[in-house]
Amino acid sequence: MDVALGGTFDPVHDGHRRLFERAFELGDVTVGLTSDELAPKTRHVERRIRSFDERKRNLETELESIAADHGRTFEVRALEEPTGIATEPQFDYLVVSPETRDGGKRINEIRRERGHEPLEVVVVPHIRADDGDIISSTRIVNGEIDEHGNVLDEQDASDDANCDD
Repeated sequence: MDVALGGTFDPVHDGHRRLFERAFELGDVTVGLTSDELAPKTRHVERRIRSFDERKRNLETELESIAADHGRTFEVRALEEPTGIATEPQFDYLVVSPETRDGGKRINEIRRERGHEPLEVVVVPHIRADDGDIISSTRIVNGEIDEHGNVLDEQDASDDANCDD
């Protein structure tokens, strides 16, 4: 089975890792990684986003071990539009987070218009941080939590802001 998922993944966190795990449980994975042009348009708040090449390197490092654990292959491709790669006929599944479920519905509409079978949309629940709110890249960049959802105190946040990723 062929699985699609997409995102910006900057930085990668445990919520993303849960998406990846579920995707590799289902099949071989193609990740649509938002292009440098698309990435800022997908944010709810304005913030710095690393370059496509840097995000791709980090993502591939994350995916290698998970793919190996499941005996699967993966590919990372540039995502130039929100509906991206998942409208292509070869995919069977689309793995999404709760807030991107509607995007899955739109992708299936496009697939039907093109004469393709709809994807099975698999919604993976959020992982909550220690404070009960969801783990998100924005919260990590803002210094509220780390990639595992541990709440950072002011000193931790200051240390994180001063170190280069």
